[in-house]
Order: sequence, then C-alpha cells, then structure tokens
Amino acid sequence: MPDEPVAALSDATRTYGGVPVLDAVSLAVEPGVTAVVGPNGSGKSTLIRVLVGATEPTAGEVRQPGGPGGKSIGYLPQRVPFRPGFTARETLAFYGRLVGDDPDAALERVGLGDAGDRRVEALSGGMRRLLGIAQAVLGDPALVALDEPASGLDPGMRERAFRAAAERADGDTAVVIASHALDLVDEHADRVAVLRRGGVAAAGPLDRLLDDHDAADARELYRVVAGEPGTRAGDEDEPPGDGDERGGEGDGEGDDAEPNVHVTGVSDR
Repeated sequence: MPDEPVAALSDATRTYGGVPVLDAVSLAVEPGVTAVVGPNGSGKSTLIRVLVGATEPTAGEVRQPGGPGGKSIGYLPQRVPFRPGFTARETLAFYGRLVGDDPDAALERVGLGDAGDRRVEALSGGMRRLLGIAQAVLGDPALVALDEPASGLDPGMRERAFRAAAERADGDTAVVIASHALDLVDEHADRVAVLRRGGVAAAGPLDRLLDDHDAADARELYRVVAGEPGTRAGDEDEPPGDGDERGGEGDGEGDDAEPNVHVTGVSDR
C-alpha cells in the first residue's frame, strides 16, 4: 500500500506576465524525502513556493497538510535574512514561541548545539543554512520544503545540511528538497521529481525511476530525462536560484516577490 500523500499539486499552473513557469503540474508528496531536480528555469523554486502557499497558483489546486489554511508547514527559501544582533538561540527562541518548540533542542537537531550564543552575523554561510533548516523544522511540521539547502557550501557542510534535512523525514513527515546536488539526491532521496520546461518529466521512487530509465544514478537519470548533463559535485553553487523563473526570488515584483522571512506554521497566505 502506498503512503497517503502529505500534500499534492493537481494541474497547478503558475504564470508570470502570461508566460507559464509551472504548466499543469500534478505531484503527490508522500512521507519521506522527495528531491525536485531540473535545469535552471525549469520551475523548481516556483513549485516549492506554490506547494507551501507562498505563491498562489494561477490555475489548478494545492492540497496542504491539515486542509485549506493548514499551518503545519516548514519552509526554507534560498535566502533567509536573519535579523543581525541576535544569537542563534535567540533567533530560534522567537520563532519557537510561535509553535511551542525548544530552541536548544532545535539547535541540537542540526548540529549547532555549541553555536547557540553566537550572533547570526558571525555564523559561517553553512551554519546559517543549518540555522535556517532548524527554523524550518520547528514544531515538527508535517511538510518541510527546502529550496537549495546545500547551495554555496563546502562538501562537508553540504552533506551535513542535506542530512539534517533528510533526518526529519519519517512515516508522517514529508521533506521536499529542490537541489542541484545530485550526489546527495542519490544518498538521501526516497523519491525524485524531474522538472523540464515547467512540467514534471518524471516522478516516483528513485529506485524505480533508475530502473525505468536504465540509469545508474541520479546524475544519469537527470541527463536522460531532463536532456542535460548531470551536475558535478559542487555545481549546485552555480545558480543563484531559479531567479529566471519570471518573478522568482528577489525580483520584488508585486505579490510574487519572496517574503522576507518564512516561519514554520506562519506564512503570508
């Protein structure tokens, strides 16, 4: 028996200036780790934002945990502007009070237990990504969506960030990760959705997709399905995101601009 989906998109379309970035996408998100991969501009960031409710679809439906208006969602955008002057512990304590979670436990979950008293501006880029993951999983949300959590990190920190995210997945929790880090997809993902030109070119359990496409690993699957060479380790640093998805992150245009801060259980819906 397949797991009951935690969230789902049904014929979800999102256009910017009349140009579709997501085009009639249907995707069921089940418990475990689902990796969303694809070339730059294929719709990965937009899919994540639509899935969590940060961006409304132009057409189609989105089913989220808890039904319409459900609050059990954690979201990490590519850039999280933590307020300077606060320590890592104080930052998580602010958000933790909203969802009833312990900031020290949250820091321990991502391996930042010894960094609680450091101000956020003094943290390395990798440690800030880990802090963002800790924020996204506060309150034990049913759906955690992370946009390029390993981007810009050295190999050791890439693995640490991806593992910290993947460890949150269980029989009741779905973790969705948009990523170019195909080696980490191989290691941690249960399911993969390959996007191409705004649509889902292939989706399902990773093992099944590898068999179906006679691919040895996620990199080869990407090449076969997306029609592009797979990225090498470290190539996930290349894109600033799917900013070419017309109205994507940081463009500041209308209600499609990325909100400044996303907090588990609190969104701009």
